[in-house]
Amino acid sequence: MNTIKQIPSYRETVATLFFLSVHALSFAQTNCPSSPGSRTPKAPQTAVQIDNAESTAKPDDVQTPEANPSRPTITNPAHIPPVGYLQFEQGFVEAYRSPSLARQFSLNQSFRLSLHPRLMLQFSSQPLAQSRLPDSPGNASNPATDPGDLTLGLQAVLVKESGPKPAIALNYLHRVRAGSAPDLDIGSFSQSGVLLLSGDLGKFHYDTNFIVSEQLSDPVRRAQFGQTLSVTHEIFPKSLHDKLALTGEVWHLTQPLVHSTRSGDSSPRSNAVATLWALGYTLRPNLVLDAGFDRGLTSTSTAWQGFAGFTYLLPHRLWQHRDTTLHPPHPGHVQRR
Repeated sequence: MNTIKQIPSYRETVATLFFLSVHALSFAQTNCPSSPGSRTPKAPQTAVQIDNAESTAKPDDVQTPEANPSRPTITNPAHIPPVGYLQFEQGFVEAYRSPSLARQFSLNQSFRLSLHPRLMLQFSSQPLAQSRLPDSPGNASNPATDPGDLTLGLQAVLVKESGPKPAIALNYLHRVRAGSAPDLDIGSFSQSGVLLLSGDLGKFHYDTNFIVSEQLSDPVRRAQFGQTLSVTHEIFPKSLHDKLALTGEVWHLTQPLVHSTRSGDSSPRSNAVATLWALGYTLRPNLVLDAGFDRGLTSTSTAWQGFAGFTYLLPHRLWQHRDTTLHPPHPGHVQRR
C-alpha cells in the first residue's frame, strides 16, 4: 500500500515539470520579421510566410513558423510541418479501466521533421508508463513502471490541398523497439500503414485516417484495421483572435488480440470504438496547448482517458531551403491540424 500512496505525488511532480516546460517554451525567442503592413496582399513576402504556406495550400499572414499538431487525436493530419523545422510534441495520458489494465499513467513524445515539402520523418516514443493491473481476488496489484515502444516512420504527401480538394498522404510506421509497458486495449503494432486525408469544409477542418497494422503475440500475427475522423472548429474566433479551437473525434480499431471485456466476459470478436473531445489553444503560432478526454463506447475499450500536452515548433530552420513560387493567398484563417 505504501507504493500506491506515492502515486499522487509522483504525478504531481511530473505535471509540474510538464507545465513549467510549457511556460518556458511560451517565452522562447521566435524569429518575427517586422511590419506585416509592408507585405503586398497578393503573396507572402517573407521566407517564414513561404515556409508556413508550404505546409498547407493556404498561406497565412503570421510571420512566425507555425506548428502543425498531430496530437492529441488518434487521427493524424495529411499536412506536414514546414520544411527544416523540428516539431516536438509532448503529453501525458491518464487511462482508466481497459480489458487488461485498471489504470495507466504515461508520457508520450513525438518528433516530426519535414525533409521536403512532400516528405516527413517522424519518431515517437513512450518513455514512461506507470501501470496497475486489475486486482485479483485476495491480491491487490502494485503499480509497475516501464518504458513503451519506439517507432520510426515516414509520411509522403501525394496530393496537396487545393480549395475543396483535400490533401492526401501515406504514412508508414515501424516499431524499432518493443517496450515492456503493458498495452491499452488497442495494443501495439509491429508495422502500420495509414492513408490520410485532410481538408476544409467552410469553417470546419477535418482529418480522416484509414489504418492497417500488424500486431504480434508470439507466435501469433494478426491484422488490425481502423478508421478515424476528427473535425475542428474555432471557438469565439473574433474575441479570442482565432486562438481557441474545439476538436471532436470518433475512431474505431479492431482488436484481434483482445478476447475479454473490462468485466472479464468472453469477447471473441472485439472492437474498440471511442469518441474524443479536445480543446487546443494557440499560445504562439509555433506553440499549441491541448487538453481533453476520450470516452470508450464498447465493453473492450478503455473506459476513460484524460490527457494534456503541447506542440512546439523550433523557430529556427535546421538548414537552408530553397524558396518556392506560391499562388496568391486565400482569404480567411487556416486551422492547423
